[in-house]
Amino acid sequence: MAKNVDTPVALASGLDAAAKGLVGAGDDAWIEVIQQMDRVYGELVESQVALEQKNEELENAQEFIASVMEAMTDLMIVCDRDGCIQQVNSALETLTGIAAGELTGLPLSFVLQGGGADTQTEFLTRLQANRPFFDCEVLVKNAQGEQVPISVNCSPRHDHRNRSVGMVLIGRPVGELQHAYRELDDALKNFENAQQHLVSSEKMSALGRLVAGVAHELNNPISFVFGNMHALKSYGEKITRFLEATDQDLTHDEMLRLRHDLQIDRIAKDILPLVEGTLEGAERVSDIVQDLRRFSGNQKEPVDEFALRGLIETAVNWVMRGTKAVPQVHIDCPETLYVTTKKGHVHQILVNLVQNAVDALAGVDNPQMVIRALMQEGQVCLSISDNGSGIAADHLGKIFEPFYTTKPVGKGTGLGLYVSYRMAEEIGGSLAAENLLQGACFKLQLPETPPETLS
Repeated sequence: MAKNVDTPVALASGLDAAAKGLVGAGDDAWIEVIQQMDRVYGELVESQVALEQKNEELENAQEFIASVMEAMTDLMIVCDRDGCIQQVNSALETLTGIAAGELTGLPLSFVLQGGGADTQTEFLTRLQANRPFFDCEVLVKNAQGEQVPISVNCSPRHDHRNRSVGMVLIGRPVGELQHAYRELDDALKNFENAQQHLVSSEKMSALGRLVAGVAHELNNPISFVFGNMHALKSYGEKITRFLEATDQDLTHDEMLRLRHDLQIDRIAKDILPLVEGTLEGAERVSDIVQDLRRFSGNQKEPVDEFALRGLIETAVNWVMRGTKAVPQVHIDCPETLYVTTKKGHVHQILVNLVQNAVDALAGVDNPQMVIRALMQEGQVCLSISDNGSGIAADHLGKIFEPFYTTKPVGKGTGLGLYVSYRMAEEIGGSLAAENLLQGACFKLQLPETPPETLS
C-alpha cells in the first residue's frame, strides 16, 4: 500500500516552527532538526519514485489497451449511459472514413444509420436492463456512402463500484460472417471426407490382413462346387448315352444291361442331392462375397436382422486363418440371439476387436480369448476378453483416438479401434475398454431395436 506522506508545504511549515522553537538551543537540538529534515526529504523522494512508477504502469496499460484496440479487425464503439460515443477503434474509422475525434460525443444513431434513433433507443433500453445482447443486425454507412450490414454484440460496462456507466459494442460486417461460416462449413465437409477416407483406408488395411482367412473361407465352398460339377458332368454324359440308345433298335434286355452299366438308377438317386449341395456351396460363396462387400464397401447399407453367433464365427475365422499363433477361442453366444442393425458395421467391429485381441496375445503363454454375447435390459451386450498383458493406465483413455497406437512403426495404423468406436456410435451403440485381473476386455453394446436414423 502507498505510504501516507505529508505535503511538502506542511512539512516545511513544521520544520520552520521547530527551527524557531529551537533558537538558542544547543547543538543537539539543531542536529535533531537536520535529521528530521533528511527523513522528510527521503520520504519525499520515495513518494516521487512511487508516483513515477505508477505513472509508468498507467502509461503502459494505456498503450497496451490502445494497441489491442488498434489491432482489432472488428468494429468497436464505447458509449456512455446516454448513448454518446466516447471512443472508437481504427477499424470503425477505416470503415466510415471519419476520424475518432469527430465521432466523440456524437449520439450512437449517427453511426448506426440504419436504425436511426430507434436503434439507439433499443440499445439504451437493453443497456438499462443490464443485460448483454448478441447478433443484432444494424446498418453502418461506409466511406463510400453505402449501407453496410453489421452484426453487433453489446455488453454493459461498469465502474469500480459495479455501477453501469455505458456499453461496449463489437460488430463485424455480415458479409464477413457469412464468408467465415462458408469456410467453416467447407472445413467441416473436408473433415468428414477425410474421416470417410480414413475409414476406407482402415477397411482395406484390415482386409489385407484378412486375405488368407477370406481365401480359405472361399476355397471350401468353391472346391465343393467344383467337385460336384465334375460329378454332374460325368452323370450328364451317361444320361445322354442312355437317352441316345432309346432311339436305337435295342431289345428290352439290352436296354436293361445298358442301364445297369451306366448306373442310371444310382445317378437318379444321387443327382438331386448333388445339385442341392452345389447350390448350397454357391450360396455360401455368395454370402462370403456379400460379407466382403459390406466390410470393404462405402455404399449405404440397409438395416438387416441376422444371427449374431454366425457373424462372430465368420469374423473369428477370417482373423485366425491369417494368424500364425492361433489362441484358444471360446464363443459363448446363443444360436437364437438375433440383432437388427447394419451387419457390415458389426462385422468390421468384430474383426477389428478380434484382431486387436490376437495382437495383444502375441508372445503370451497359453493365449486365450473369450467372446460372450447376451441380451440384457434391452441391449445386446458383447464382450471380447483376452489373457494378455492388459492396457497401460496412461493408454486406456487414448486407445480410441485416431492414429494412436502402441505398436511399432509399420505394424499398426492406429485407426482400427477409432473406426470401430465411430461405427458403434453410428448404429446407436457404444464401445468401451477396461482392464481385467489378467488381460483386457472390450465391450460392445447395441440397441435391441435400431435408432430411427438407421431406418
